[in-house]
Amino acid sequence: MTELRKDPIIDNWVIISTERGRRPLDYKIKIEEKKKDSCVFCEGNEGKTPPEIFTFRKKGTRENSPGWKVRVVTNKYPALKMEEREAALEKAGMFWKMDGLGVHEVIIETPHHHKDFDNLSIGNIVLILKTYRQRYLDLSKDKRIKYILIFKNYGIDGGASLEHPHSQLIGTPIIPQRIKEELKGAKEYFDLNGRCIFCDYIKQEIKSKDRLIKETEKYVAISPFAARFPFEIWILPKYHNACYEEIGDNDILSLARVMKEILSDIKKKLNNPPYNFIIHTAPSKEFFTREWLNLDKKYHWHIEIIPRLTKIAGFEWGTGFYINTTSPEEAARILR
Repeated sequence: MTELRKDPIIDNWVIISTERGRRPLDYKIKIEEKKKDSCVFCEGNEGKTPPEIFTFRKKGTRENSPGWKVRVVTNKYPALKMEEREAALEKAGMFWKMDGLGVHEVIIETPHHHKDFDNLSIGNIVLILKTYRQRYLDLSKDKRIKYILIFKNYGIDGGASLEHPHSQLIGTPIIPQRIKEELKGAKEYFDLNGRCIFCDYIKQEIKSKDRLIKETEKYVAISPFAARFPFEIWILPKYHNACYEEIGDNDILSLARVMKEILSDIKKKLNNPPYNFIIHTAPSKEFFTREWLNLDKKYHWHIEIIPRLTKIAGFEWGTGFYINTTSPEEAARILR
């Protein structure tokens, strides 16, 4: 059966076309064998990367030397660069442009080349999630940075150019369009109903259980009602919070357990696909302008996990419609 479903947050439609669908193991996934030829991220090669910006390391070890557990460095080939100036907005006829000012960092998740996120210890994942929190806190002090996105590319088809386990951070001088759409939808819903749309979303999914993958005391993992991609997963805190950087240590421990379990299930049940995960959080509080008054009550941070089982083609590019060949209900059933 084919169905059109409307995303309640960003007001976009997707096509759920299960007649075109496949079982998880029917998706063609290229199995990648990990190699370790002169990896610049491995322990002992600290001199081959830019100097570390932040690190968790063993006591008594020196910076930019072995002994680290999680390490953050500037991306050697950054999409954006931080300069000692403001980003200048210029008009060129009917067009606008601005300096490519921003931040691009790499979070090296472990010294161990062959340990993926899902088979790291809970303690190691906690340190990664704490590193994310600290980088948000540190960079949000810079008023030139309006938005900070942390994401992970896993596998070649997921966009990972280096296979050593790592994630990335990009801070931009503008708020990205996808985030604007979520902020706008959350604001409109709150102004109409006086409640956070994400909180209501969570309550409905827990009640129906149709798309619920996992529920703990603090978090839920769901296959969203209008999922754009097969086996798309959202992880959301059950308590209301707009900003990832405000989560406490106990919340991070709970999140680490959920992340490990969900990513392990993806690897086992979907034949180890490439994937991306993205943290969507509110912009820095410096930018809670009049337009986003009380944004802390309206928005709700979350993590989106997207297994790369299908490719975006002409119809999607041409229309903005996504065609999802596995219903969210079936995806949740399999992942449960």
